[in-house]
Amino acid sequence: MLVFSHDDFLLKDNGPNHPERKERLISIINSIKEIKDYKIDFKEPSKASLDVVSLVHPKSHIKKIFSLIPKKGIVGIENEPYADTMLCSKSENAILKSCGSGISAADIIIKNPKKKIFCAVRPPGHHAETIRANGFCFINNIAVTAKYLQKKYQVKKIAIIDFDVHHGNGTQEIFYKDETIAYGSIHEFPLFPGTGAENETGVGNIYNAPIKAGLNSKDFIKTFENKVLKFIDRFKPEIILISAGFDAHTRDPLANINLESSDFYEITKMIVELSNIHCEGRIISFLEGGYDLVALSESIKFHLAALNGKY
Repeated sequence: MLVFSHDDFLLKDNGPNHPERKERLISIINSIKEIKDYKIDFKEPSKASLDVVSLVHPKSHIKKIFSLIPKKGIVGIENEPYADTMLCSKSENAILKSCGSGISAADIIIKNPKKKIFCAVRPPGHHAETIRANGFCFINNIAVTAKYLQKKYQVKKIAIIDFDVHHGNGTQEIFYKDETIAYGSIHEFPLFPGTGAENETGVGNIYNAPIKAGLNSKDFIKTFENKVLKFIDRFKPEIILISAGFDAHTRDPLANINLESSDFYEITKMIVELSNIHCEGRIISFLEGGYDLVALSESIKFHLAALNGKY
């Protein structure tokens, strides 16, 4: 088991009382270090180059974001009255190394298909659209990794499975007309960012499973298996990438779904079983959301145990 992370992720400051804070990652890393049942290696990613990032986002867009980075203090980049996607003086390295984690993981997974990799990163990525940063996200880490896999290694079909409680509007927008990428998402609806209705299907490569507030574990898992995973199964991907958000947990303050920590074991196990059928086991998982520290520290252990095949 391999975990990519970096101390630069802890330097990204979003200001007081912001839900996407460094303590999220600290709780996850500390929890991972407690695992004794199997070996986990930590590796540091390199920064993603702008050439690689530009497989998804125009260089001019990224340079504009970086031009807004303050020498001190914190600024929000949205035009909306309320900004929550923040930049601080240490943002650039965190953003590029967060994306770089996926690139580093991609280089490994091609040669070692059985190696399971988790990218413990911040800022997250799945809300970042081609030319719009939002929802705490600047670069769409998982989308850049998918395009990198296709360009460098000629991977023809990639599936992105997103179980974050918020719909990955950025990932959907980027791949909406790309039949080589399948995107399957289960998410609370209506909820931020407001996208992810069932009729948003792209060119047949998008499957959204919107769920209502208050859903319990049993119905969540049933919906995920019967809708999202069956869609991915029909697609027959060569690699699976996971947008792993843990904010469908009953403790999470930003949503209203009632998963328990152990449910992430069952969710992940089903993804692994699918990857064993179609992908020689190739999976890279990326941290997205999850804003309760207890839920994060518990859920990550179940997620990694299932990834690692500890059934």
